[in-house]
Amino acid sequence: MTIFFLLHLLLVIMVLLAMVGEGVYYSRDSRCGSNGPSIHFPFRLHHQPEHCGYPGFELSCNSKNKTILTLPNSLILFVQNIDYMSQRIELYDPERCLILKLLRLNLSASPFNFTVDEPYITLVDYSIFKCSGLPADYQDVSQACASDKEIFAIYYSLDSLPPTTCKKIHEIPSVPYGIDYSYLSLSWYNPVRHCEGREKDCGFKNYTKQLSTQCFNRPFTTKEEPLIAGGVLGIVVLGIIMMTVYKFYSSRKIERENQVRVEKFLEDYRALKPTRYTYADIKNITNQFQEILGEGAYGVVYKGTLSNEIHVAVKVLNDSKGNGEEFINEVAAMGNIHHVNVVRLVGFCADGIRRALVFEYLPNQSLDKLIFPASFKDNITFNWKKLQDIAMGIAKGLEYLHQGCDQQILHFDIKPHNILLDHNLNPKISDFGLAKLCSKEKSDVTVTEARGTIGYIAPEVLSSNFGKASHKSDVYSFGMMLLEMVGGRKNFDAEADTNQVNFPEWIHQRLNQGEELKIRIEEDDDIIIARKLAIIGLWCIQWNATDRPSIKVVTQMLKGDGNNLTVPPPFTARNSTHVGTE
Repeated sequence: MTIFFLLHLLLVIMVLLAMVGEGVYYSRDSRCGSNGPSIHFPFRLHHQPEHCGYPGFELSCNSKNKTILTLPNSLILFVQNIDYMSQRIELYDPERCLILKLLRLNLSASPFNFTVDEPYITLVDYSIFKCSGLPADYQDVSQACASDKEIFAIYYSLDSLPPTTCKKIHEIPSVPYGIDYSYLSLSWYNPVRHCEGREKDCGFKNYTKQLSTQCFNRPFTTKEEPLIAGGVLGIVVLGIIMMTVYKFYSSRKIERENQVRVEKFLEDYRALKPTRYTYADIKNITNQFQEILGEGAYGVVYKGTLSNEIHVAVKVLNDSKGNGEEFINEVAAMGNIHHVNVVRLVGFCADGIRRALVFEYLPNQSLDKLIFPASFKDNITFNWKKLQDIAMGIAKGLEYLHQGCDQQILHFDIKPHNILLDHNLNPKISDFGLAKLCSKEKSDVTVTEARGTIGYIAPEVLSSNFGKASHKSDVYSFGMMLLEMVGGRKNFDAEADTNQVNFPEWIHQRLNQGEELKIRIEEDDDIIIARKLAIIGLWCIQWNATDRPSIKVVTQMLKGDGNNLTVPPPFTARNSTHVGTE
């Protein structure tokens, strides 16, 4: 105990010495309560001088020693943690009404921004609904406020709500996708990280209010001998002793609070799973199967309504097709997927032999109706920049399926028909009936029969003589689809002539000879985008899977300007074309 006391006493003396010198006075150990986050430059407590922190970075302590940040429009949130190195502050709302309180948040008047640099996190629009007629015991993670059981927050205008009456009451634009109803992460930018990375402190020069900063050694060097009152030193030492005793007796309490937090997370996670409907529910949702959106080998897709505001697409599966494998694949693969470029599974029906899948409704239907001239919609604004954005969105969705889920999901049927478009033409991957789930550590999988659609099937999926199927098989299908997006027609047509059937090879020849791709080119920038997409597509359809890039590399290629891309060898591209069309 004596050694422990002396070490703390030495630390106190070093901190107090740092308070006097050439730099600006502030304590690195300022905090609200013993468990509160450390508060130092650029933050300051409201009772400290203005030169102790940047404008807009003022914090305060409430009566319970909780750290508080007041954002513009008097939005008050509690501070859980401050990471000075990554320049992020983690906030929480104990009332679990955060999504509603964001209605009055104006970040443009503050030095903070939403943290969106994590993988797969983007800004989306949220809608707030007030629902009536919910079961008394109904609980859902989308509940926006713990004090009002009928308020729900829904991104892209739908959620796994049971059939009920809901009315939109608010719209919240541009907030992080998947935002928690209690926690919020904000980022800031200033020179602090530069000093933190050099293990130095940052502060203003010479007590000035000008936003001019410099880095100081730890502790600050002084030219004057500090005058430290004995009473102040005694109070600090006593505080350290009391804090040590408090930590000892509160450790079990903290463990219990952490356990409650974990249990709450698991409860919320269970609530994210899709809703199970009865067949009677399905008939009510589709208004007795009144409006057909499309038909396929596995069933018919109908338009449905969960309320006056929420539309869905309901796929009713054929009773005679297969042994339920397509239904199991869809629910297993999509049940826990939440990504902006993957269609969301709202619910399902397994009522005896009657099975159905309920998805979010996307008004612009599928990609093939956009890129193929015979079905092109004149009322949709379409250009090469948007085409490149669509390709990027599909690649990000595939990257999430291959690397972002708990298990690796191989789609095995990537094609324009299975890419749906929302009201802003943002793409979403759909139809997981042929998908396979496998471990992330497993590089390949075994398929007993060919999976997919002729023209998009990778050679190793057609025959094991070419190797084993893997995530590179989806890359092949993506590449064929990318060439179709460039060319504006299907790569395989049983009635097409030879030049059409070998269209990918024709693209390769034009690129290799340095000729322009005169395919729907309207502006000079279109030529650059078309060439880049064509080269990436040719790399994706390589005969050997080992020669194809991963979807992560494809995403990086799409982000670049294309100047460093080289055309693949002609023999490889030619063989890939034949595989995709035989």
